[in-house]
Amino acid sequence: MKIAVAITGASGSIYVQQLLYKLARLEDQITEVGIVWSDNAKTVWEEELGNKDYDQFPFKVWAKNDFYAPFASGSADYQALIICPCSMGTLGRIAGGISDNLITRAADVMLKERRKLICMIREMPYSLVHINNMKTVTEAGGIICPASPSFYHKPHTLEEATQTVVDRLINLAGLRAGGFRWGQ
Repeated sequence: MKIAVAITGASGSIYVQQLLYKLARLEDQITEVGIVWSDNAKTVWEEELGNKDYDQFPFKVWAKNDFYAPFASGSADYQALIICPCSMGTLGRIAGGISDNLITRAADVMLKERRKLICMIREMPYSLVHINNMKTVTEAGGIICPASPSFYHKPHTLEEATQTVVDRLINLAGLRAGGFRWGQ
């Protein structure tokens, strides 16, 4: 499976970190991972996580305005795009069909090709504009996955709590992430 990950400047870098760690361990299910960072995403990572480890992952990184990235076209056959975290500004541009950078273009490609677009939103509370944008993206075929961890498995660390959301993102993309399952 080919998968793209877009990272915006919304708060929630721990989710991105856990997602990239997990994707690196799923090499038996993934043939290619492409990454695109928004202008503020690395700054937020540094602020929230206190490091610059975002460059340590074994994935190809594409510039935010590089429309030659393979996932900017449906012909490249990327099966999923996970936007983690997805800022409300990015969600609004997707809902409005505005493909002004690689993140929103890749989202547009996923929707037009009827492939998986998963937007992990981290904002709260929601305004009516946010809710309407979530509705529009959902009606277009996207999946809105709020960063709402579960606590059934009684996590002891922040990483254990966030991993429930990351596993859900990976499962929604069509990969087998493992992790906690209710009733199992």
